[in-house]
Amino acid sequence: MLQTVPALALLAFLIAALDRIGTVPAILALFLYSLLPIVRNTESGLAGVPRSLKDAALALGLDRGATLRLIELPLAARTMLAGIKTAAVISIGTATIAAFVGAGGYGERIVAGLAVNDHVLLLAGAVPAAAMAIAAEGVFSALDRLLLPPGPGDHRASRAG
Repeated sequence: MLQTVPALALLAFLIAALDRIGTVPAILALFLYSLLPIVRNTESGLAGVPRSLKDAALALGLDRGATLRLIELPLAARTMLAGIKTAAVISIGTATIAAFVGAGGYGERIVAGLAVNDHVLLLAGAVPAAAMAIAAEGVFSALDRLLLPPGPGDHRASRAG
């Protein structure tokens, strides 16, 4: 439901609820927006683990915690990381809006550039914010390649040998 509320409206609600402007409502709003992709992908990844693998783990004597840690989380890791990556990129993009409530950041330059119709100042905020989002995407893609084993249909499996 939170994803349907526009970012600026959510900031307005949080300012009213917290009775303050600045970084606190901005960080809280970014946290709330980040929850959906992380929780949704975690649930989806864990739900995608075949029941037969869970049953086999229990048949081998693994308790529920060990099954989660040794079977389910490793198999769901790629989907979970995708949710974290989505949350990070969305947060970076949404953070620029926080300048409207005095939270600073690159959004301040964008807002100032809009106010005086200065394209150079506008781009001084927009370009680094976009670059940061692209860099975050690249970092998470690299983490995916480095930390997670190749999945089914992943071409890295054929290159590894």
